[in-house]
Amino acid sequence: MQRLFVPLLLVLAVLLPLLAQASGMEYYIGVLTRILIFAMVAASLNFILGYGGMVSFGHAVFFGLGAYVTAIASFHGVTSAWLIWLLAALVTALVGLVIGLIALRTRAVYFIMITMALAQLFYYFFVGFRYYGGDDGLQVTARPLLGLGLDMSGDNAFYWVVLAWLMASLVLLQRLLSSRFGLALNAIRQNERRAQAIGYPALRYKLAAFVIAAVIAGLAGSLIGMSNLFASPKLLHWSQSGILLVMVALGGVGYFYGGLLGAAAFLLLEEVLSTHFEYWQIYVGLILLLVIMVAPRGVSSLATIGKTLRQGEQHGA
Repeated sequence: MQRLFVPLLLVLAVLLPLLAQASGMEYYIGVLTRILIFAMVAASLNFILGYGGMVSFGHAVFFGLGAYVTAIASFHGVTSAWLIWLLAALVTALVGLVIGLIALRTRAVYFIMITMALAQLFYYFFVGFRYYGGDDGLQVTARPLLGLGLDMSGDNAFYWVVLAWLMASLVLLQRLLSSRFGLALNAIRQNERRAQAIGYPALRYKLAAFVIAAVIAGLAGSLIGMSNLFASPKLLHWSQSGILLVMVALGGVGYFYGGLLGAAAFLLLEEVLSTHFEYWQIYVGLILLLVIMVAPRGVSSLATIGKTLRQGEQHGA
């Protein structure tokens, strides 16, 4: 039954827009699309945080850059989605490489501060860049074209494109984590000096992971630009990075599906609470506090806690 769980979940995810349409709840197709996009960027952050030990407080810079690549390409008349995704991947890989080379030479709180400071530089750059909208942001004139007779202008089609990108990202991350690269990254996270002593080039491994995470976040940013038809400097702000960290902490740092679960839980809470309360963030904070008290390692750890309790009961019996 456990083997069928993921395929069944995937089938359900594919059918969700049709079910929403059939029940007259088309609005929720947009909500689901947003959840998938944030799940993608949260999974990329969980990759470097949970498996690489890198607490990046500037991850939103790649998310925002991806959105701006989409908006700027649209501004200059680029209509191919594939070209925009390629540009988003190249730009975020380059920026991730530069930020990584600077930030990864530090550790602990210094790494957090440097990633946040560098991200803020990009934020203020786009706020002051009036040619591309400044602090008003930049519109995307229309969703780009996929070609090959495929059209993602409709909400359902765009949802399936985003789902495909999320699945591709998760498969890539899972393959990386189960490979020699993932084992080395985990060893570096546990004890960097010991890993270096046995021959692992720690900086190179961490930099590679940082760039991979930046590219996935950039592609997610490109998708949010296409979804909202808009790119705003707020996407690059440090507070956006804070929200991404909360999503990962809520879902479970170091659990493969932690980012996905955290993004879904946070955005659904936001969706429900913001319709009833003006200061909905207070209630999110209280719920997060409750989760931390019950499951300090996030929602994903609840399954582990339950399994441990059952084993304890069996041994007690």
